Amino acid sequence: MSQTQAAKPSTVSVPPPAAAPSSDCCPGLVWAFRFSADGASQELSECMLPPGALGHSGDDGWLWVHVNLADARVAPYLRAHVPDLPKAALDLLLSVGDRQQLHADDACVYGVFADLVYRLEGLSDELGLLHFVATEKLLITGRRDGLHSIEAVRKSLRSGQNPKNHTALLESIFMQVTTGVEEKSEAISDELDFIEERLIVDLEDDIPKRLAKCRRLAVRLHRLLSTQRSVIGRFEQNAWQTTGKAHVLKTSHIAQRLDWLDHEMVALRDRAHLLQEEVSLRMTDQTNRNLQLLTIVTTVFLPAGVISSIFGMNVGGLPLEHDRSGFIVTMLLLIGASGLVFYILKRLGMLRR
Repeated sequence: MSQTQAAKPSTVSVPPPAAAPSSDCCPGLVWAFRFSADGASQELSECMLPPGALGHSGDDGWLWVHVNLADARVAPYLRAHVPDLPKAALDLLLSVGDRQQLHADDACVYGVFADLVYRLEGLSDELGLLHFVATEKLLITGRRDGLHSIEAVRKSLRSGQNPKNHTALLESIFMQVTTGVEEKSEAISDELDFIEERLIVDLEDDIPKRLAKCRRLAVRLHRLLSTQRSVIGRFEQNAWQTTGKAHVLKTSHIAQRLDWLDHEMVALRDRAHLLQEEVSLRMTDQTNRNLQLLTIVTTVFLPAGVISSIFGMNVGGLPLEHDRSGFIVTMLLLIGASGLVFYILKRLGMLRR
């Protein structure tokens, strides 16, 4: 039997080619929820939607789709798969503008709302924009940064709290916007309390920076709330002109909450402004103290400087030039002149502070 055997060809298992992505796969999809007529919700796959889901979501149910507008593939996909949306609504959904607005027509309600950005570590001080379009069967929301209101509503849905319809879900999102602002207002109030207590004791180096951060955030949130209140007011005035069911959005309680929060934010802004004025006065007073001390030191040693300048002249005939005790006499003269000036300043009351 031969020691060498013919090499057998090795068989390599080649995996089958991956299936091509379905045309119904929504790019940039963050999540999607399907709601039945009784309000029960079902979270769909994070990467796939059922065939034709955006076109029709059933006779009795409706769909919420949340997408990442930073994905460049989202715009052409939505334009191709949601042809029934009005052009103005779809354009605003995919726009990159930063102006808050809220509109309604016979087919849908749509707009742009500002919200606090949500990071992995929690609620941040940054502001992001929520774009949305709501019809009777479909709610599409989009963002370019993680938003607090969307994350909060998603958690509530996962915990079993289900809205009755798309307008109720949209109202929940708006209310979560105000909830995030309220959390920030409480944080600002606590920070101002802490700064005020420390300011009573002493002015520390980090107080002006922390105070400026609080005031800046209060100003930004006041601008956000006042703009949202104005947007809702215009929406309430113009909604009666439409006849569709999609715009049945209850905004009165949202407007009341925005008014209350705006008053709170204005109070915090004014409080931060007053504290900044107090800090400025403290800093000015401290600067004046330093300048006064510098002036006193300069004044005390001014005669000594004059005397030392006289004895430092390189000319003949200077007194004590050849006296062995001249240095001691000169030093006593310098000290005596400075002491005399110090005594005069003290008698005049300039050293009391």
